[in-house]
Parts: sequence; C-alpha cells; structure tokens
Amino acid sequence: QMQLVESGGGLVEYGGSLRLSCAASGFTLDYYAIGWFRQAPGKEREGVSCISSSGGSIYYADSVKGRFTISRDNAKNTVYLQMNTLKPEDTAVYYCAAKSYYYCSGYRPPQFEYWGQGTLVTVSE
Repeated sequence: QMQLVESGGGLVEYGGSLRLSCAASGFTLDYYAIGWFRQAPGKEREGVSCISSSGGSIYYADSVKGRFTISRDNAKNTVYLQMNTLKPEDTAVYYCAAKSYYYCSGYRPPQFEYWGQGTLVTVSE
C-alpha cells in the first residue's frame, strides 16, 4: 500500500522553528516530485514548496521564501520541510503529496496523486 506519512507538527511560538518530515512507504520517492501544501481553517489548500525528483529544482511560495527550506533524502525515502521564523499566519494543517513526474510544473494540488494525512502546525503570537 502506497502511503505518505507526515510528522513534526506541533505548537511553536512566533519566531520559532519546526521540521516536518514526509516518509513514504510502499513505493520509492525517487521518481516523484514532492510538494508541501497547507490549509488553514476556512481557506483553500495552497502550495508551500515543491522539489523535483532529483532535488535539482525547488520552488517556494512567496509567503515562505527565505524562511522555509525543502529537501529530500531519497536513500531514506523522506522529504523534509524546515520551517524557520514561523509566524501566526503559518498556522495550518500541512500536507505532503507526490506526483509521478520528475518536475514540479506549477505544483497545483490536482496534479498530485498521493497525499499524506496532514500534520497540524500552530504558531502562537
């Protein structure tokens, strides 16, 4: 069974840091572009970051540029999202997703076939 499992969410103070992990089981991530998305209450799911299968192409939403870093360790079948200088507006459920294509190509949610269950990130003021 192909699964993605996120971990690392939690409650953090303004300006703090968290590292999210997205671990795959049942398939290898080597040939998949991986995206991180988030959804705040009452808002649409939005793309946060995306990394190509090789790790050679990386994209960030403007709202997180300079604060978040995406990386992948294909040997561990895991993708990470390091989040620094967190703000209350970063509060959301964070999801990782995989699409069976090498490149991110705009990383819109419908492009991604496999999704994790999400992990909640709450940033207090």
